[in-house]
Amino acid sequence: MKSRLKKKLIILSFTQIAIIIISYFYQHEISLLNYINISFLFTAGLLLFSLLLYTIHSGFYDAISRSFNLFFSKGGEKRNFEDIPRLSEMITVNEKPLLFHGLMNGLFMIIALLVYYF
Repeated sequence: MKSRLKKKLIILSFTQIAIIIISYFYQHEISLLNYINISFLFTAGLLLFSLLLYTIHSGFYDAISRSFNLFFSKGGEKRNFEDIPRLSEMITVNEKPLLFHGLMNGLFMIIALLVYYF
């Protein structure tokens, strides 16, 4: 339990350091507004990717991916639609850590936004 929390905190600190480094290289200075802008991009990317993985795992794209696989399969052999693996079975990446890090980076961004406006 403690090792998972420690791992999450290490990854979260690396993302925060990456945001500060990118902010410095992007504008050649470290400011709160640059941190907020870069942090928004990180947060949006992590949350959108976790939502994409969630919809893939829910089976939303299974019929589409199987249809494309059946249509573009090469060779003279006849394949059944049921023999083609589902996309939700092939993609095994867990979306929960991405969602957690996206929400935590978003929380830090909102705190920085409140500090900036008040």
